[in-house]
Amino acid sequence: MKNLLYIAFLLTFTYGFSQKKTEPIKIQNSENAKVHFNDGPALFFTNKDSLILQVHPQAMLIDSLWMNKLIKSPLYDKELYVLGNDEMFVAELEELSTELLKSRLKYLNSKTPFKIEYNPDLEQIIRTYLQKRKSSISTIMERARYFFPMFEEHLAKYNIPMELKYLAVIESALNPNARSRVGATGLWQFMYPTGKFYNLEVSSYIDERSDPYRATEAACKYLASLHKMYGDWSMVLAAYNYGPGNVSKAIRRAGGSTNYWTIRKYLPKETAAYVPAFYATMYLFEYAKEHNLKSKENAISYYATDTVQVKRQLTFAQINETLNVDIEVLKFLNPQYKLDIIPYIKDKNYILTLPIKDIGNFVSNERLIYAYADLADAKEEKPLLELIKLEDKITHKVRNGDNLGKIAQKHGVAESDLKKWNNLKSSRILVGQNLVVYPKNINPVVAQKATPANSESKEQTYYIVKLGDSLWSIAKKYSNVSVQNIKDWNNIWSVNSLKPGIKLKIFN
Repeated sequence: MKNLLYIAFLLTFTYGFSQKKTEPIKIQNSENAKVHFNDGPALFFTNKDSLILQVHPQAMLIDSLWMNKLIKSPLYDKELYVLGNDEMFVAELEELSTELLKSRLKYLNSKTPFKIEYNPDLEQIIRTYLQKRKSSISTIMERARYFFPMFEEHLAKYNIPMELKYLAVIESALNPNARSRVGATGLWQFMYPTGKFYNLEVSSYIDERSDPYRATEAACKYLASLHKMYGDWSMVLAAYNYGPGNVSKAIRRAGGSTNYWTIRKYLPKETAAYVPAFYATMYLFEYAKEHNLKSKENAISYYATDTVQVKRQLTFAQINETLNVDIEVLKFLNPQYKLDIIPYIKDKNYILTLPIKDIGNFVSNERLIYAYADLADAKEEKPLLELIKLEDKITHKVRNGDNLGKIAQKHGVAESDLKKWNNLKSSRILVGQNLVVYPKNINPVVAQKATPANSESKEQTYYIVKLGDSLWSIAKKYSNVSVQNIKDWNNIWSVNSLKPGIKLKIFN
């Protein structure tokens, strides 16, 4: 089995924290909570959870439709690069003759430290990818716009060839939440022991094998150590996939040869396909234009994000409700947080990655966001404030009429989390199937039947959700209306339910 790796280099953020020391936020226990700071005016929270933040006018929305498509794409397959016999094409491609391919491979070989040689197997893989997997490659190229600059930064640090960024394509299709059948996880597919060796934290709450920065740093360290052993990058690729011990056995069986193409016949099918697939991927990216392979121009860029260190526990929902950052964007940029909660633990530095336009808003309103989180947490039952442990999971047996959305709403979780916890590649479920759930609604049945507080004595109106609205921005439009009120009145269990055009009941 392969021991695969990861990394995370914590980015320094452009908008530094204020150096002026402040006292902790104090919230009075009154109907209208008042927040005091020792270095600024007091601020009021209507019903303890409506919040008015200073929002910079230049802040713009991320393309949430693109994010939804990109993150939920069922693209990843651990053996994506291992082609079945029924997939292999030998037919000529009008755009790529054998002679043209030989010429291009020769050019790639001249400008890389890899030993790229033409052979019929490599030609077949390239043709198959072009004829059957063009749309998948296009999706991967969208992800590459974000991940490749990060990879290149770390590869340069360790003096590793830039082309090794394509290794993560083979490993995970650039999906930071990719998980193999044997438990290898993340962009670089670390097994648990290897991750621990490189100090990647794995708990019920966080998995740093899915942290792009930390995992990439670890992967570079591992690749550099493999190159010291073999002195040949093609052999490094084989060892990354099959393990250095197993590759050493293949070398002995080949009479001591350290040429990949010589020892290839002594490797298992998966590893024998691995290096050619890497070369095929390199070819497709390097000659993407010639084959009309394109990524979306509005895909999020690595340089359009920045990081900030959190100073208290925050949920993705709280960040969404205060800064209006799309939940799917938060999940894509912070894949290491398994339960959509960023913990706060003494002597630990947990980082939140945000679009750069939102970093300024976060830093400018940091204390207000934490105060809002304090108020929101105070309304939750105590188990929700603590780290959810593995033993807190329950099993939901699928019944007639159930679907993933309905089950997610019942337990107060996201549909995408249900898929992740149960390794589902689609929304299809079967009656009688058991699903693992880490519930956020401690008593969901009671919660669904609860009567909205004081709604009987108030006049009912409606609000049509507009693009850019968040629960807190809607709540502040009304007097004595809180975020939780809106959730209760409209049976909203997930912030993802708030979509433009939806009609919300308001009692005011």
